[in-house]
Amino acid sequence: MDIVEMAKGAYEASFEIADLITRNKNDLLLKLADELLAFKEEIFAANNEDVLAAKENNLPKALVDRLKFNDSRFLEMVDGVKKVAALPDLVGEIYEGRTVESTLTLYKKRVPLGVVGVIYEARPNVTVDIASLCLKSGNACVLRGGKEALKTNLVLVRILHKVLKECQIDPRAVTFIDSPDRELIKTMLSLDSYIDVIIPRGGEALHRMCVRFATMPVIVGGFGVSHIFVDKTANLIKAVNIIINSKVQKPSACNALDTLLLHEDIAVPLIDMLLPELEKYQIEIYAHGDIFTLCKAKEYPYLHRGDPTLFDTEWLSLALNIAAVEDVKDAVAHLRRHKAHHSDSILTDSCKNAEIFCNGAGSACVYVNASTRFTDGGQFGMGAEVAISTQKLHVRGPMGLKDLTTYKYICKGDYLCRK
Repeated sequence: MDIVEMAKGAYEASFEIADLITRNKNDLLLKLADELLAFKEEIFAANNEDVLAAKENNLPKALVDRLKFNDSRFLEMVDGVKKVAALPDLVGEIYEGRTVESTLTLYKKRVPLGVVGVIYEARPNVTVDIASLCLKSGNACVLRGGKEALKTNLVLVRILHKVLKECQIDPRAVTFIDSPDRELIKTMLSLDSYIDVIIPRGGEALHRMCVRFATMPVIVGGFGVSHIFVDKTANLIKAVNIIINSKVQKPSACNALDTLLLHEDIAVPLIDMLLPELEKYQIEIYAHGDIFTLCKAKEYPYLHRGDPTLFDTEWLSLALNIAAVEDVKDAVAHLRRHKAHHSDSILTDSCKNAEIFCNGAGSACVYVNASTRFTDGGQFGMGAEVAISTQKLHVRGPMGLKDLTTYKYICKGDYLCRK
């Protein structure tokens, strides 16, 4: 496999994609949605093979869960393509115009990034999500999916190429690296002549490798320990519902709850209300300090004594840290110590404490009285997402169409020379 030639091909195709008019891009995406539905049985058959292989190889349950298509996830992916087609096309937007003292007229014009390289792991829907957003935003993409989902991804990419060819668009606009050789990733990270940005979607080790070896900009995201702090003013009945939703609605998601922090004044009543609900889902509790004593007294069956190192754990499973803190400032201090970059929430009826938490939390997405599970491109009205950025430059949170564009200055004069 000549990955250099593949990246070069994507680069060449990117100029054609950048020039597509909105109607053609939308027609392409709507046709893609129809073709995905038409090939549903074949996609599911390939996915079942990937899932069976993952189980035979004893891969973690969280990874198997992310890998598996079911009807709702499949339809969500197809619906996401349709929603991307329905979104306004931002490419070509003119904004921030002005005329300066020299009489030069300046304005910004929104343009695609060029070629977007994405390295991701088990979720096969990511292939379609990224391709859809890149095509709508005028970008080509080079995709390297995880070997766990290879058979599913090959079917999806074949459908994408079929649609591109039928729409008379260069299929190299969606380039897929189908080799599991990890050395190819390092080569990919060196191809800044063809790939404009790298977006890793995976664990912390993948992000660190990309930051270390990439010769082009890297947008880091997807990893982070998610917290909920329950303030002493919170409605405890409603708080229990949000905690359960954040933990169990999709445990393998990057925005699922990892650490629950309780104000020490309400720890006893909340634990009384919460444990029966957690037990229904067989949640493994890693209880810290006095919370362990409270849970043990209730004879909670899935209880472990928490170790401080576990506060840095992104569980991606039915496991949860629980600890008590003195107040909202103590909760914010805990977040700062323990990788709170992603999605964190405060449950409170105090506007003052909500403001302290929102100002102090360094997370990409901070919630007040809402589940952390809302950090998602679809939930944010973006149709889909390329990734969830947790860095501080260019973009934060779910990355949608606008985040796959940049701008150029258009400068006009009347045969103007600088004095």
